[in-house]
Amino acid sequence: MLESTVAAIRPLDETAMAAARELQGRLTKPAGSLGALEPLSVRLAGLAGACPPPLPEPATVAIFAGDHGVHAQGVTPWPQEVTAQMIGNFLAGGAVVNAFARQAGASVTVVDVGVATPLLVDPAADATDPAGPRLVAATVRPGTRDMTVTAALTRDEARAAVETGIRIAGELVDAGAGILLTGDMGIGNTTPAAALVAAFTGADPAEVTGRGTGVNDGTYARKVGVVRAALDRHAPDPADPLGVLAAVGGLEHAALTGLVLGAAARRVPVLLDGVIAVSAALAAAAFAPDAVGAMVAGHRSAEPGATAALRHLGLDPLIDLGLRLGEGTGALLALPVVTGAVRVLHEVATFDSAGVAEK
Repeated sequence: MLESTVAAIRPLDETAMAAARELQGRLTKPAGSLGALEPLSVRLAGLAGACPPPLPEPATVAIFAGDHGVHAQGVTPWPQEVTAQMIGNFLAGGAVVNAFARQAGASVTVVDVGVATPLLVDPAADATDPAGPRLVAATVRPGTRDMTVTAALTRDEARAAVETGIRIAGELVDAGAGILLTGDMGIGNTTPAAALVAAFTGADPAEVTGRGTGVNDGTYARKVGVVRAALDRHAPDPADPLGVLAAVGGLEHAALTGLVLGAAARRVPVLLDGVIAVSAALAAAAFAPDAVGAMVAGHRSAEPGATAALRHLGLDPLIDLGLRLGEGTGALLALPVVTGAVRVLHEVATFDSAGVAEK
């Protein structure tokens, strides 16, 4: 599945992009006056191979959840059980991601790809409310291994997680989703995210490791040391993205990599959230450079690794609010911006059709 998905990813359609640029130049507004929305609309036309491209709706945020063996190194003060508890909160509709999803009119799918603590929810219980958040049980293993001691995952486990993300992307698109939003949950997951960013960009761990949930100075210094130790132990090769994910990644990072690849193969945009998502996007780009054409950077996370990753990918974030929550919250806040960029091509009159004189 991974190889066939990568093979299906193609460059953006230059003819559709040229048509979108030409149309932008005829709309009743000064050229360039919509700033970043104009090149975004052009890129989405290239992804769809049509001008105007389809409106990016309905929207679905896919939250991949997993736990991390590196938690044992004291990289966060939060207990690992919080991952499972937050899944219950997502399914009950009580998290920030739920509030933002309701505001944006987006659906929520939660995918347990590797939670270590047994969930206190019934995977079938959400069927009683078809409009509510749903849970997909897709556990590859109950959490990763400690990456400072051994590889976090075997290559087969990493592949299984990536292919879970590909499968979820296909199911969501087949169900009608016009845009996929990345979400994540996993206590300690900014530590492997920093390791992934450092591995793929070549940045020093101190430059791309952040404070995650807000750790103190001592825990932060330990966290940087843990990332450095894991990279020194495994020396992951960025030309081998599956190997990088296996060595220092998380199950949710690998699954998000698959989601991005699956969306790109289906020519559907994927709206990236914070540092977990963009670290996975680096892996996706290493598998298939043309996958970047499907990526839209929703926001600039306060985590320093996010800025380094976006720079490496050549993506500019749509909003910058100092967020560092994860869950998909920043992507959901950016969703109306993406929709607006496309709606302009559909609904704004041209100078000719409106009878407005040009310059």
